[in-house]
Amino acid sequence: MDPMQLSIIMPVLNESASIRRTLEALQALRRGGHEVVLCDGGSTDGTREAAAGLYDQWVAAMPGRAAQMNAGAAQARGNLLLFLHADTLLPEAAPEWLERFWRSNRDWGRFDVRLSGNRGLFRVIGFFMNLRSRLTGICTGDQAQFVRRSLFEGLGGFAPLPLMEDVEFSGRLKQHSRPFCIPSPVVTDSRRWEANGAWRTILLMWRLRWDYWRGVPAEQLRARYYP
Repeated sequence: MDPMQLSIIMPVLNESASIRRTLEALQALRRGGHEVVLCDGGSTDGTREAAAGLYDQWVAAMPGRAAQMNAGAAQARGNLLLFLHADTLLPEAAPEWLERFWRSNRDWGRFDVRLSGNRGLFRVIGFFMNLRSRLTGICTGDQAQFVRRSLFEGLGGFAPLPLMEDVEFSGRLKQHSRPFCIPSPVVTDSRRWEANGAWRTILLMWRLRWDYWRGVPAEQLRARYYP
């Protein structure tokens, strides 16, 4: 088996306020020979300047996570692709877990997730997000999906959806193998949950997912998610 060569692909759009903190956490991986690819959807707030010196490739793309991640994957050099949101931090143990995955017979995987806020409710939310993912084999972008490059290319990458591209891709991936679930959690920013209200956000997420499975067009779902 070839050695693991990791490409961390991060879609960004006006992330200057927090991008440096996220990227600084990835520098040990870069020193280990892996790369960070930023896929920009047209930032106008100085995101690129804020990220200076902390990434390997900058890829300009059409806005939208699916389009940005596909553009980044096309330029990435690694044989393992990891898709990371700009407000999400990988755990320190990520390299060891990814090496374990690389030697496994699984084709793709994801991390457990923890919300950054201190409220006890956020721990409960994270627990049930991870449990649901284990039971269904479906994950979201907050859980830092990763996939062998050969399978990603074989499936044609992410579908051109304005929302739920991660859920749709999981559905196709799990036809090839169950996900490799890493228990060391990524930590994702809880600001949306705090700003919109935790219970209101929970209900919104469930309604969006239910409507997605009922066949409601992703464009309508996006309009509700980003009012």
